[in-house]
Amino acid sequence: MPERRREQDGAIAGTGMGGAMDLAASEATTLEGTPGGPGGAKDTGKPRSLWSDAWRDLRRNPVFLVSALVILFLVLISLWPSAIASGSPLSCDLAKAQDGPGPGAPFGYDGQGCNVYTRTVYGARTSVTVGVCATLGVALLGSVLGALAGFFGGAWDSVLSRGTDIFFAIPVVLGGLVLLSVVTSNTVWPVIGFMVLLGWPQVCRIARGSVITVQQNDYVQAARALGASPSRILLRHIAPNAVAPVIVVSTIALGTYIALEATLSYLGVGLKPPSVSWGIDISAASPYVRNAPHALLWPAGALAVTVLAFIMLGDAVRDALDPKLR
Repeated sequence: MPERRREQDGAIAGTGMGGAMDLAASEATTLEGTPGGPGGAKDTGKPRSLWSDAWRDLRRNPVFLVSALVILFLVLISLWPSAIASGSPLSCDLAKAQDGPGPGAPFGYDGQGCNVYTRTVYGARTSVTVGVCATLGVALLGSVLGALAGFFGGAWDSVLSRGTDIFFAIPVVLGGLVLLSVVTSNTVWPVIGFMVLLGWPQVCRIARGSVITVQQNDYVQAARALGASPSRILLRHIAPNAVAPVIVVSTIALGTYIALEATLSYLGVGLKPPSVSWGIDISAASPYVRNAPHALLWPAGALAVTVLAFIMLGDAVRDALDPKLR
């Protein structure tokens, strides 16, 4: 009996843990050999980062793809409007005032006899220029000030926080009416400067909060313990991990700045003729919208599509960069 029990125990031991370990080892070897396994052809061995995961999610998001294509088209026609629109946007013929669509003018003519199609195409250059330049200025100024306030704190943080409160108290449209009414320049730079002046506090607060959150992480504390300088900690360890919220907010705000430029131009304090702007065309077409609705609908439609494209792009980027949504 004892010998038989020893044989049974040996059989159980041979087919129990040892068998399971052999099976696990064989399965691991099989997985390593498969293309999707840890050692497969698709595994590059590189650690995945937030940016690589975000780019992978964006490529699979149809909202991002559609909005990116629309924005790419707007950028192209902003750089080369003559590629799809012949003639000058300032060339007008009063004999064709308020005429409907016809040969060479698929969108018709406005109240001054100008080609609505040509002006709509050339108006994209103004909107894209104002939106991109204002967004870059706001993001740069707000990020630098917010990062410094969140990193150093103290009196600098208190003064900057109270300064942002003052700028938040200024109504944007009312501030534009007051500040831009005394400007006589017909260029886009006064409008861009006004947007940067009133737009940086929002990005500043977001950058400040993001820096405060990131600098509590262990790798930042380890860099401090190793004697890294404040500039190295801020630029090498904190900024790359705190910039995602700023990118999301700036992308969404770009469409808002385009709409703001059109609003100010419509009110007569933004861009002024002979500049070409969708806001100027909408304002000029408003008095005769019943007789020639096409003169208002096309620039207004182009403005709406542009703003919607940038907002959709910002939403897609936000979803891709937010780890809580994964």
